[in-house]
Amino acid sequence: MKNKKVLVMGLGTLGGGIAVTKWLVRHGAKVTVTDLKTKNELKSSIKTLGSLAKRINFILGKHRDIDFKTNEIVIVNPAVSRESPYLKIAKKSGALLENEASLFFKLCKNPIIAVTGTRGKTTTVNWIYHLLKRKFKNTVLTGNSSENPMLNVLDKLDGKSPVVVELSSWHLEILSKAGRAPRIAVITNIYPDHLNRYKSIRDYALAKANIFKNQSQRDYLVLNKLNLWTDFFVKLHKKWGIKSKIFYFPFKPAVSKKAFIRKYGSHNWENFTAASLVALKAGLSASVIKKSANSLPEIKFREQIIYDKKNLKIINDTTATSPDATIVAFKRFAGKSLILIAGGTDKKLEFGDWAKAVKKYVVPQKLFLLNGSATKKMVKELKRVGYFRKFRPQLFEDLRGILLEIRGELKAKNYKPTTILFSPSAASFEKFKNEFNRGKEFNKYAKFSFITPPSRS
Repeated sequence: MKNKKVLVMGLGTLGGGIAVTKWLVRHGAKVTVTDLKTKNELKSSIKTLGSLAKRINFILGKHRDIDFKTNEIVIVNPAVSRESPYLKIAKKSGALLENEASLFFKLCKNPIIAVTGTRGKTTTVNWIYHLLKRKFKNTVLTGNSSENPMLNVLDKLDGKSPVVVELSSWHLEILSKAGRAPRIAVITNIYPDHLNRYKSIRDYALAKANIFKNQSQRDYLVLNKLNLWTDFFVKLHKKWGIKSKIFYFPFKPAVSKKAFIRKYGSHNWENFTAASLVALKAGLSASVIKKSANSLPEIKFREQIIYDKKNLKIINDTTATSPDATIVAFKRFAGKSLILIAGGTDKKLEFGDWAKAVKKYVVPQKLFLLNGSATKKMVKELKRVGYFRKFRPQLFEDLRGILLEIRGELKAKNYKPTTILFSPSAASFEKFKNEFNRGKEFNKYAKFSFITPPSRS
């Protein structure tokens, strides 16, 4: 990268663009950052760059054609559409398009285990990491996280220990150009998602398929035999002439399925068997995996039980950004006492099946909706299945209002056994920075409302 002219398209506020920019500057690149956000909107991000900001040329509040014509490399960050006219200008001018993942794969010398899919990615990579640490002490976990971006760990790697990487569809859009594939690639599942970005679910699945596009005969592809899109990937694997070996989960590891599902839910059985299969292929014994299954970490914001006592259980499932994710949560937490908090930003997803599931598991008086573009679709589908009848939808503009309303109702009923499930079924961007910011806000107000309520004085 030394002396290369590099344009970072999208500094953003979530950390990934910042990590890429820092890494480029430290490695001697001549960096220009362009972002449609203004200098004032990016104030905190620029501050995070510290003294390195003095070595960066900032073009903020706009994009200019000239920057895409004169830079040798353009780093494309997640919010940038593949159809951006500026990327077309860059390609026409001979620029090399990269993103965080393609750079990482080109430069990382360690064996890479990568996981993608619609649901279960984060849980699966964390459990793979948990298992591999038993044998490979210097295993590293990174990817698809503002808290642990890939380029933050790149220069600290030892060149030999496994690196477990979580990859989004956005990462994978460019990855095949890196000329390298994961030693072990996992696709957890495919469900409708991000259809505000992709033309169809097939287009979305094709982006995911890039995870195995450059695999060789010494590599492994791990697929979910229960998912409807697995046949699509197998046919594509053959069509592309990929020689990697395919293995399937769920399978029967030396762990009690019944006991595991009772504790973690049936969907997590798929995630665990995927992680176990990866661990076996990486050289761990079945006995080590069985022993490690007793200490699996709980994953933040993914069906996370944040409070469970005094007749009240509160679950923060903010990363349920699609209707399918909430339907899965119902199966784990369903009961007569279930309260659901849902709603958010539309991603061009359908809510018909979601509405039927809500009708099955949640009475209208216990459904609380956070207003947003997706929420309007939810209400429409719920009305279509005859859910509300004489009851009016309970719409709120913020989480604090919802939780205070629920607290008032529970107090009036003397806090009978209740489960509060925060599982939005939609994206977050109309009211929050992202789903993690949404999850933190929920925890804050839940703590205020239930966990440490204000004194009566």
